[in-house]
Amino acid sequence: MPEVYTHGHHESVLRSHTWRTAENSAAYLLPHLKPHMQILDVGCGPGTITAGLAGYVPDGHVTGIDTGEGILGQARKTAAENGKSNVDFAVGDVYALDYPDDTFCVTHAHQVLQHLGDPVKALKEMRRVTKPGGLVAVRDADYGGMLWYPRSPVLDEWREVYETVARANGGEPDAARHLHVWAREAGFTDVTVSSSNWTYATKEEREWWGGLWADRTLKSAYAEAAVRGGHATRADLERIAAAWRDWARDQDGWFCIPNGEVLARVS
Repeated sequence: MPEVYTHGHHESVLRSHTWRTAENSAAYLLPHLKPHMQILDVGCGPGTITAGLAGYVPDGHVTGIDTGEGILGQARKTAAENGKSNVDFAVGDVYALDYPDDTFCVTHAHQVLQHLGDPVKALKEMRRVTKPGGLVAVRDADYGGMLWYPRSPVLDEWREVYETVARANGGEPDAARHLHVWAREAGFTDVTVSSSNWTYATKEEREWWGGLWADRTLKSAYAEAAVRGGHATRADLERIAAAWRDWARDQDGWFCIPNGEVLARVS
């Protein structure tokens, strides 16, 4: 994962990342977990999903990796606060995982492949460290498939700017629709495909989602990249942030994020 992470780790980004749990972000995987399993969580971020997975493998172990030591400090704190001792964290690169072949029962990555220039290579490496019969589990959103109400030309502009920045960074923001293809290209033949949504519609959900995106649009690494790359001006970002706040205040506001999911079994 030596590539540019479009969002960065600004507080407005971590506001959404720390909301994620094993239950709301990896439900497609949970029925397949057994108490003894060894799990690798690639791109673990602040560790909320990692700690959640650890609860499903009480006799096993979960290792979370990310590219930066800074975010791993928060992940370790998350695990400790949740009383999870069967988990550890390390700096790692998904293209060159520092583990022998056939180490893990499950290798998991949530919202990671969309940021990579070579997701197929990443999946091949995830397969290498997964035991025969084990699972590689990946889930990613699809920005092109996101839906919201009421219609807003400025939020249409937000999506266009974000996707342009993400692709300029080498990623694929519409990753959900590609996951099954990438899995086959990585050599998997036993692939189960599913999808699930995150939906924000209540007053509290709108305030949270609209607020974090208003802040992310102005203060995050994505905002810096948008201006630096000539994809938007500061005035454009101010206008987009205002549209997010307007959407959050609308009692009819509704936002849906489709997520693609793949369970690929190692033969």
